[in-house]
Amino acid sequence: MKRTLFSALILALFVTPAPLQASGGGQVLTDPGAAEGKHFDPKGKQPSRFTVDAQEAMKQALPFDDARDFEEAKRGFIAAPDYKQILSESGNVAWDMGSYEWLLLDKTFDSIHPSLRRQAVLNMAYGLYEVLPDKIYQVRGFDLANITFIKGDTGWIIIDPLTAKETAAAALKLANEQLGQRPVKAVIYSHSHADHFGGARGVIDEAELAAGKIQVIAPDGFMVHAVSENVYAGNAMNRRLFFQYGVLLPRSPFGHVDQSIGKNTAAGTTGLVPPTRLIKEDFETLTVDGVEMVFQNTPGTEAPAEMNTYFPQWKAFWAAENITGTVHNIYTLRGALVRDALEWSKQINQALYRFGGEAEVMFASHSWPRWGNDRIQEVMRSQRDIYANLNNEVLHLANEGVTINEVHNHYKPPQSLQQQWSAHSYHGSEAHNSRAVINRYLGYWDGNPATLIPLSPGDSAPLYVEMMGGAEKIISKGQSLYDSGDYLLAAEILNKLVYAEPGNQAAKDLLGDVFEQIGYQQESPSVRNSFLAAAFELRNGIPTGATPKTSGPDMIRAMATDLWLDFLAIRLNSEMAEGKAFIINLITPDNDEKYVVELSNATLTNIEGFTADNADLTITINRSDLEPVMMGTVSMEDQIASGKAKIKGNDKLVAELRSMLASFTPDFEMMPGTKTTDTPKAEPTLAQPEPADTSGG
Repeated sequence: MKRTLFSALILALFVTPAPLQASGGGQVLTDPGAAEGKHFDPKGKQPSRFTVDAQEAMKQALPFDDARDFEEAKRGFIAAPDYKQILSESGNVAWDMGSYEWLLLDKTFDSIHPSLRRQAVLNMAYGLYEVLPDKIYQVRGFDLANITFIKGDTGWIIIDPLTAKETAAAALKLANEQLGQRPVKAVIYSHSHADHFGGARGVIDEAELAAGKIQVIAPDGFMVHAVSENVYAGNAMNRRLFFQYGVLLPRSPFGHVDQSIGKNTAAGTTGLVPPTRLIKEDFETLTVDGVEMVFQNTPGTEAPAEMNTYFPQWKAFWAAENITGTVHNIYTLRGALVRDALEWSKQINQALYRFGGEAEVMFASHSWPRWGNDRIQEVMRSQRDIYANLNNEVLHLANEGVTINEVHNHYKPPQSLQQQWSAHSYHGSEAHNSRAVINRYLGYWDGNPATLIPLSPGDSAPLYVEMMGGAEKIISKGQSLYDSGDYLLAAEILNKLVYAEPGNQAAKDLLGDVFEQIGYQQESPSVRNSFLAAAFELRNGIPTGATPKTSGPDMIRAMATDLWLDFLAIRLNSEMAEGKAFIINLITPDNDEKYVVELSNATLTNIEGFTADNADLTITINRSDLEPVMMGTVSMEDQIASGKAKIKGNDKLVAELRSMLASFTPDFEMMPGTKTTDTPKAEPTLAQPEPADTSGG
């Protein structure tokens, strides 16, 4: 398979003395500025002189002469396919690596933090790579994560089959074409985020699985966390994901450039094949198809269920998503439980002392491998130390009285860590991670009673606007602050005005300009995307239109019944339920489960393992027949009418419960005055909405 211009440019880029230059590799790609309508936000603004100065300062302050990451990222390249796009089964583009080719242009983009540009170029690797000769291979650049192929005695052991069925299948096809056709003998899920298991249907043959010819291995707790972590607040997470991942931003120097741990998330078909083997011990050894693996369970790190893997016969360490080319999220902006930076550091230390002393190659589910024991220990120590420093120094500041609303302006990593690329916060950021540490230990309150019962922003803003002299004075002062490069001060006062007057487009446009410059200056794409997405919506309103459906029925099948019932309780409209009460028994004979669902005090609760003698309604339905109800493909009334559900008691309670349920849609305002149309409310059903896409965490 020939190397394309694109892959040749990547290779040329990686070997140039100046890591951010793409010259020297032959032709240069067409400048995307020639097609502004396609690539740029039409209202996008050029970086100001203050932003340009800030970017230049970063170029001088950071160790751009350290090009080892570029050498490692290109090492072992075997082949890349001719195509850049991968289509989904439904016909939409599931993956489009070509949409980022402009990053390889031999030019400076002052609208991108130079460190982020560097990371974005490193993530342009596309194709099949050798990690360990005749043993370990990776396909990179086919999805947000990497997919790894381990050559066993008779077939492939696959680690982390990506987000989508289509991208995983394309990666397996490329590996088989280049390395020889081999059957899949095992699939390993390193952890419970969708970009590490969602493409399993693309590499697992159902008949082979049913015949016991394929093992599916995962850490203890995987199934619970794979589904539950983001269901309860899933609708809100999906909406916030628009900001963190910039999913509706144009891919351009003014928009989306990277996602730090990969380019973006594939928009194909996500599934879930349940594990056949769980790793339950802290350290557990297993031999699969002749390959010995030592699994290290690391719960409470990047995911609530996660594991590293060591291959002792090859001295190869798999770091899952615990050690990658970025400092990760302690608090992820889409929303999730705050993670434990100290525990993360301790688990890396365990890996360092158990495996790092002899490992000769370290590879992971994102970024690129590292070779040589000295290099591996260097990266392991830098990541161990940055997570520990984040935890310890923030708590040091907190114990000196620095609050959650101040710490991000005080905390900075030690200079020695600032000069190590592996300690830079791309996926996370020092600003939101430092606040997360305080939130984990002390909560959101800063100790000032004035902030204990705060007014909602929309309620407090009119008073601020009045006291500042009205909209004209605020806009004038905001423009002056913008013109002088005082963007955070400008945002402070303009944000008040936008909340007080959400219809004031001049205020929203100016705040959008301010957000844009702040976004341009961010090293973290999650923070950059959030500011740029907010600017986009302030100017244009919330974009309308459907996004491609990505989740298949696997996610619902994997959902525990009590999780579904819990989410029905979240959807309950308490005002509509006021004064109503009932008890429903739900019995699912095929999996021997039973629940009591009780409505009282405008609250819906459930308990497993019981039935109530005084139930108003008893529903008996196989779990397999309940799943279409959970998916929304049929109603409970349909299942009753067909005889698949048997009832005893008041059959009107099903419709009564459904009428009290809200149907959440991810189109609520993140910034005031940005919702341009009222979306018709969906008819309530008992269906479980799809979980939030938590790719990358």
